[in-house]
Amino acid sequence: MVDSNVSQHYRPDELPFLESIDSLSGRVENEYRPILTNFLNPRQLYILETIVNRYDGITFKTFGGFAEAEMKRAIAFPEYFTPTDGDFNITAFQIDYPSKFATLSHGQILGSIMGAGIDRDVIGDIITDGLNWQFMCESEMADYVHAQVDKIGKIKVKLKEIDPEQIIHPTDESEEVTTTVSSRRVDTLVSDGFHISRHHAKELVDGGQVRINWVTSDRPDLELSIKDIVSVRGFGRIVIKDILGMTKKDKIRIVIDVYNRNK
Repeated sequence: MVDSNVSQHYRPDELPFLESIDSLSGRVENEYRPILTNFLNPRQLYILETIVNRYDGITFKTFGGFAEAEMKRAIAFPEYFTPTDGDFNITAFQIDYPSKFATLSHGQILGSIMGAGIDRDVIGDIITDGLNWQFMCESEMADYVHAQVDKIGKIKVKLKEIDPEQIIHPTDESEEVTTTVSSRRVDTLVSDGFHISRHHAKELVDGGQVRINWVTSDRPDLELSIKDIVSVRGFGRIVIKDILGMTKKDKIRIVIDVYNRNK
């Protein structure tokens, strides 16, 4: 079990993941072999780093299929092992669709994949260069995903497995912002990040329009932490890059990446 001095720094909903990574690290230490995780979001990767680094003789490496990936698999391993990209078991798919007559979106793609009964942590990044769409998938589940996904919404598609060198360079529309906020509450960050009123931000959370690390949250008072991803339907998303501390006026200085769909 994770020491209470460590667990107290995390939200209650994060404790099961915290315990799972602690258990994984113990297995790597006791069995003296590498262990591969599912795809993890940035917040989970941050937690993993904290826990694995508490174990002597164990380290970890992450990879998401391409250099700029946000969702990544991790391998925790003893000192004798040197992982390669191939050890992460990642398959890349191109989505073939009638691009002259239809458009796709990240939300449509993810929703259709999960609607086929596929867990979120089986799928890595979903990326586009403005026209082409691709996504990363655990190789252990690639055949099943290929067989199950033949529509995105009402659009008929075909999934084509591609080589690593065929993976596109996704467009980066983020803007890094350093700002000060009165608290780390969800509604405060949404209000500040998208320049809307606190009341409107609270309404979005109450209305189920906000997800924290891809899980719907209905708590406007939930306090966010480093590497949390806040997705707001119709607006975009915010990634908390760093929390720099308090100002002289008792404000919290933070660094966020804002992906704004209303630009």
